[in-house]
Amino acid sequence: MPLVEHLRELRNRMAKGLLAITAVTIVALVYSEELMQFLADPVPKCPPGVTSDGGNCAQVVFNTLMAPFSTTIQLSLTAGLVIASPVWLYQLWAFVAPGLHKSEKKYTYAFVGAAVPLFSAGAYLAYLILPISVKVLISLTPAGSANLLSLGDVLDFTLRMVLVFGLAFELPLVLVMLNLTGVLTGRRMAGWWRGVIMGVFVFGAVITPTTDPVGMIALAGPITVLYFGAVGFALLNDRRRKRNNPDAELDDDEASALDLTPETVGAIEPVGASRALPEQATGEPGGSIAHRANGYDDIT
Repeated sequence: MPLVEHLRELRNRMAKGLLAITAVTIVALVYSEELMQFLADPVPKCPPGVTSDGGNCAQVVFNTLMAPFSTTIQLSLTAGLVIASPVWLYQLWAFVAPGLHKSEKKYTYAFVGAAVPLFSAGAYLAYLILPISVKVLISLTPAGSANLLSLGDVLDFTLRMVLVFGLAFELPLVLVMLNLTGVLTGRRMAGWWRGVIMGVFVFGAVITPTTDPVGMIALAGPITVLYFGAVGFALLNDRRRKRNNPDAELDDDEASALDLTPETVGAIEPVGASRALPEQATGEPGGSIAHRANGYDDIT
């Protein structure tokens, strides 16, 4: 296909993806109030007529004149990108897929089929622990101070938690894909378990926006379980690969084992000489002068 045709196809597929995002964004604008209430629900709000004093509750407010408009647009666009993701991801896949081999398509289907549930599980877990994290953070407010939280900050905090947990749940899947492509072996991954557990808990403490141990444990615990699940899968896959090909685990510059045991030599078989020589043509040891013409052997 010429380059112009590729560019035209890319333009058409991008247009379809943008159209789907725009349509969902418009619908999200209509239901923006319900979406805001859903995402701000983890915040313990003060009852009507009660002023926040210390860390018992908080009031969600807009602190600038443009905050309601900008927050509504931001939330609607985010909802459009997330909800319309199956459409624009399919358009991207339809553009790339014709250039892939059959095995590459198989791995891509498996990766996407596992990535979507893992990301969804991480996002759901983040939303479950959000109320606990928010309460812990609000409880640090000293007495005599009020918690007036900007709705935009609450939405940013919620979306950040969802993205962090969702992407963190993809780390074991990356290890599995590296094993399937032969980059990492299950034995090597199993040898890293001490460092991986330490790194996962440090990662959970640093990457989560909260300072409480609840978020760290809620993130590091499932990732650790998924990591050992990835190690088990890699060990089974390495065993299957070795059974099908004993040299599969060798490096490119590593020689395979050779069987250098000498074999017994059988009986010598007699080999007939060529009949093209003069003495073999005549049957005489020295040949015959009658078969020479002009000084040359006439064996024809």
